[in-house]
Amino acid sequence: MRKHQRIVRGFLTAILLVATVQLWSQEKPETPLEYVMEELAPRNIGPAGMSGRITCIAVHPNIPTTIFAGAASGGLWRSENNGQTWEPLFENEAVASVGAIAIDPKHPDIIFLGTGEGNPRNSQTSGYGLYKSYDGGDSWELLGLENTRTIHRIIINPENTEEVYVGATGVAWGEGPRGVYKTTDGGKNWNKSLYINDKTGAGDLVMDPNNPKKLIAAMWEYRRWPWFFRSGGPSSGMYITYDGGEHWKKLTDQDGLPKGDLGRIGLAIAPSNSEVVYALVETGEKNGLYKSKNGGSNWFKVTENEQSGNRPFYYADLRVDPKNEDRIYSLWTYVTRSDDGGKTWKTITPYSKVHPDHHAMWIDPISPAHLIEGNDGGMNISYDYGETWYFVENLPLAQFYHINVDDQTPYNVYGGMQDNGSWKGPAYSLTVDGIRNEEWSELFFGDGFDVVPIPGRTDAAYAQSQEGNVALVNMETGYNELIKPVHPEGEKLRFHWNAPIALDPSHPEEGLYFGSQYVHKSSDNGKNWTIISTDLTTNDPEKQKQLESGGLTHDVTGAENHTCLLAIAPSPLNDQVVWTGSDDGKLFVTTTAGEKWIDLSSKLKGLPEGAWIPQIRASEYDAGSAWVVVNDYRRNHWSAYLYKIEGYGKKVTRVVDDSDVFGPVLSVLQDPVQPNLIFVGAEYGLYLSIDGGVNFQKWTKNMPTVQVRDMAFQAREKDLVLGTFGRGAWVFDDIEPLRALASSQSFKEPLFFETPTAYQWERKQSPGVRFAASATFRGENRRFGARMTAYLPEVEKDNKKKMRVDYQNNLGDTIYTQYVKVSQGLNNWRWSMSEKGTRYPQFKVREDKEQQNDARGAQVLPGIYVVTMNWNGTTATQQVTVKQDFRMKSWVTAKDLESRKNAYHDIEAIEAVLDSAVQDLAQANNNMERLQKLLKNDAFKADSTLHDTVKVTAKALEKVRLGIFGEKEVKGYFEQPETWSSTWGSSLWQLLGSQRTWGSNELALYDQLEQRTKEAVDSVNEFLEKDYNALLEYLKEHPVDVMVPLGN
Repeated sequence: MRKHQRIVRGFLTAILLVATVQLWSQEKPETPLEYVMEELAPRNIGPAGMSGRITCIAVHPNIPTTIFAGAASGGLWRSENNGQTWEPLFENEAVASVGAIAIDPKHPDIIFLGTGEGNPRNSQTSGYGLYKSYDGGDSWELLGLENTRTIHRIIINPENTEEVYVGATGVAWGEGPRGVYKTTDGGKNWNKSLYINDKTGAGDLVMDPNNPKKLIAAMWEYRRWPWFFRSGGPSSGMYITYDGGEHWKKLTDQDGLPKGDLGRIGLAIAPSNSEVVYALVETGEKNGLYKSKNGGSNWFKVTENEQSGNRPFYYADLRVDPKNEDRIYSLWTYVTRSDDGGKTWKTITPYSKVHPDHHAMWIDPISPAHLIEGNDGGMNISYDYGETWYFVENLPLAQFYHINVDDQTPYNVYGGMQDNGSWKGPAYSLTVDGIRNEEWSELFFGDGFDVVPIPGRTDAAYAQSQEGNVALVNMETGYNELIKPVHPEGEKLRFHWNAPIALDPSHPEEGLYFGSQYVHKSSDNGKNWTIISTDLTTNDPEKQKQLESGGLTHDVTGAENHTCLLAIAPSPLNDQVVWTGSDDGKLFVTTTAGEKWIDLSSKLKGLPEGAWIPQIRASEYDAGSAWVVVNDYRRNHWSAYLYKIEGYGKKVTRVVDDSDVFGPVLSVLQDPVQPNLIFVGAEYGLYLSIDGGVNFQKWTKNMPTVQVRDMAFQAREKDLVLGTFGRGAWVFDDIEPLRALASSQSFKEPLFFETPTAYQWERKQSPGVRFAASATFRGENRRFGARMTAYLPEVEKDNKKKMRVDYQNNLGDTIYTQYVKVSQGLNNWRWSMSEKGTRYPQFKVREDKEQQNDARGAQVLPGIYVVTMNWNGTTATQQVTVKQDFRMKSWVTAKDLESRKNAYHDIEAIEAVLDSAVQDLAQANNNMERLQKLLKNDAFKADSTLHDTVKVTAKALEKVRLGIFGEKEVKGYFEQPETWSSTWGSSLWQLLGSQRTWGSNELALYDQLEQRTKEAVDSVNEFLEKDYNALLEYLKEHPVDVMVPLGN
């Protein structure tokens, strides 16, 4: 952070930061850090089997197989093949939350996108304005309305598409701009069409399909606090306009609506008869479905049956069949359908088959049996009015609250997701087809939070769901036992929706901390607990009225539990030191294992009192230091806060503010090896510092804008793992280049970074379907082989020269040489861990090329190898440790590997002899072809002897070639087992498919292969010595200049 340059603040700073991020993301890198970030690309590993919250769906008006899906916190996605495959579109904008999409019906390449999800539960993600695309979603322009924070509806006038209406629900966490906005020039200028006040926004907005001047708006007064939610009030209501929003009329009980305060209202107009309008109305009494038969002028109640909808704050969405005014769909915990105008309802998304909590639906206007719906678990498609559903399993929108890793090889990633349980999956998979959904395992259900694997064990982890429900889980059997602390004297414990858990670093195999308003400690995996603190919150009774939360409709789920601990961070250096943070701004530390606690809250300068402290990282360098993440957007303060505590609170520094990071900070991680390297996870992306927090840079290349809720290091593999809220888990493989930058190492000369341990992995078929086609999700797998990374400071843009890399064994012999394409900046390549080998015989004269890799030969033995890169005369050297796949050690011994290598050399020896012979045969064939072409000249037409000799020789050559390689083109499926190439292929499958020492079976097969190869060589030599030599003898007396000597 530039401590003495903070002049521009607040809103203007945010705008400048957004502009800077978008600008840099399009420019060529300039600094070493930018070059490293350009190529150090993270892998998205999913999962997609448990997807994430879909808020809106739109379909191309002329191409119904082109689908757009907006995610609550995962951006916009497009499928151009009816949901078979998907691509992300909205990745590099300032925010990632999508609340509404609208496609211009006359110009479908024009798309409007409203940010911020309009369903304001406690995990709601806010936006930053309205965007427009002119190219089908490939690029975007920000149009304004940033401070509305949440846009829930966009409607385009189909007769004049320059006229657009926006329904802004408005910021959930405070008062601010909201209502219905209108533009008449495609979004260049906006006017407030319907404004009530700064606490009443547009909960829904519909347009009469037969009269675009007529719109109905549901205005909703609501407010969320960290500790309470209120839906409804005197400002809520239904409004109608007949002149395109110039004038609005409020409808009341005189028009048939309920009396008293109203809450959220969901609206739907029947496309087949726009006189029929439905409204799902939240009231102070019983919520109900209302209907109008005169276009919304007058209303009557149809039903109060809860099957028509519940929890209106989270879902109040109705849809009407385009061809049947009586078929209605209500989206709530389930999707229910009425076929009689709302009188009776049927559940069409049973909990046992379809994820609950539904927010979006598209109905095919031509074939209304075709439905696409979105919920908290992703997207589903039906072709029979919702009787059966297909789950779209390749949208990786997982909303991780926390992320963790273990120390297995390969290591696993753990995390809990919003409404989607707690999961474990591989950081990289030893399979052949990416990281599939089938490789992820659910450990615990509910809203998933922190998942903590127990060190030293492969079978056990702690997993959580909401309100402090924590279990010890047997990951092999699925058995779990709840270990949630109970107060010994019966006092009510206040557990947060996202309660904190931490291993005791002094004995992590059994020791554990857990948080309510107190710190609970266990030394036996949660079987017994001891309270080691006083109440470490404000214990404010005014913020403990969760049982009254909801407003007109109670909604008491634990989401508003408050005055609770959010973070517990025991020091890894001193078992007496523990840090805590609460949801009401209290920061404490103990240096006496809980006997005494020191309140540091007042030392967090520049922070509104009572802010949220979601994460604390105890320093791995100094027991008296910690990094403290604070945010306060839940009270409508959107600034960035990150503090560094030193000397147990004697020194407190605000490390991050709005000049460093756009939007609230959610997580932090200081590299455990290089203290100057700091990662900050923010509401709108990943940031890093390589100078200890003086300056920060947003990661814009290869990393989408998304909430980075948590981060973890895998120390052995030097990997950084991100848990994002909306785009799943991401892995940065080997951050060594960043550590070099943070250590102030010079990047003016070529650098060769320390290489990770290389395993000679065996890989198996991916689980599930073998031929999985296109719709299967495949998380990006780590590339196999020995991975190398180097930095080159100066490479011409049009460079075609390659970098030479030599690999030496422990005797100093170069066993393999590789040439690598390079560019300026970071370069990555792989070594197959093989020696130089022979080339397979080909009936083609081989031309040696410059800068050509050696042919791959036998796999090297496990050991340490020296790697030397040479670029423009500058060399750099590293060692790489090659290890055997440890899973194979009970199958294959070191003696076996040595024997196999020698056997490989034996095979290469006979291959090389035949290769040399075949090269002569190929050269002879080239000579024959040139000679045959020459014979067509008039000068040679009279030489019948030469013609006959050439014909006989060509026939003999083809016979030899056929015996080795077989027919060139054969109609149908035709094996040629008598050929050498067929024998060679089938024999090598068996001989090289085994890593173990050959037995009598393989030895016999090798002898047969050697004999068959000798026969092939003999056939070539016999042809050359007899047939071809006879031709040469004739040409001595009748010389021509087209014959190239053999063996060249």
